Amino acid sequence: MTDRPAILVTGAARGIGRAIAIALAPDHRLALTWRSPPPDADDLTGQGQLAIPADFTDPAAPARVIAEATSALGPLSGLVLNAGAIAEGPLETFDMGKAEAIMRVNALAPVALVSAALPHLAPGASIVTITSINARFPAAGALAYSASKAALENATIGMAKALGPRGIRVNAVAPGAVERDHAPRPEALQKAFLEETALDRLAEPEEVAAAVRFLLSPASSGMTGTVLPVSKGFRL
Repeated sequence: MTDRPAILVTGAARGIGRAIAIALAPDHRLALTWRSPPPDADDLTGQGQLAIPADFTDPAAPARVIAEATSALGPLSGLVLNAGAIAEGPLETFDMGKAEAIMRVNALAPVALVSAALPHLAPGASIVTITSINARFPAAGALAYSASKAALENATIGMAKALGPRGIRVNAVAPGAVERDHAPRPEALQKAFLEETALDRLAEPEEVAAAVRFLLSPASSGMTGTVLPVSKGFRL
């Protein structure tokens, strides 16, 4: 069916991005970006998925990704800006180069993607960014990551203001600690996260994906500039 809406999902190879792609695949045509490894086509139950390799530390990547996605799929009904980077370590070992790369991937590339996509967005398009609870409750061991997600949250609200007159909605989903089968955490860290979580279990990628699907849908037509936590009460 060619009338299925086309959506770009960045960082779709694993974790939250993969869950989002699986949730959208049955009734959307998808362009999926990946850095490593490529997304598994067997996970996607719909047709028309396009996999685009992209390294968002490259300033040219956002415009190239949008050009490839729209050339293959036509106008986009939505963007899900999930691709992210993190580097952990104490303040004493803060690395300016790594911090700049994290800011480029997590905060600047999403805005550049939206800018490049504007001529190709279908009427009533919806944009969803993936921020983090760390945007408001920064982690001492991941200061650059936390700051980049705070910048993305601020940019999300700014884009919602700028694009509202065009009928384009921009919202964010803010996960807390999320289960990650692809890279299990050390037992002690997992226990520490659980102790900070009100519902005594971490969020699942599928729960984040459900929130994204809601924000892309007409059911959320009254929402823009909203940051929706999906955290199981992490760091309340």
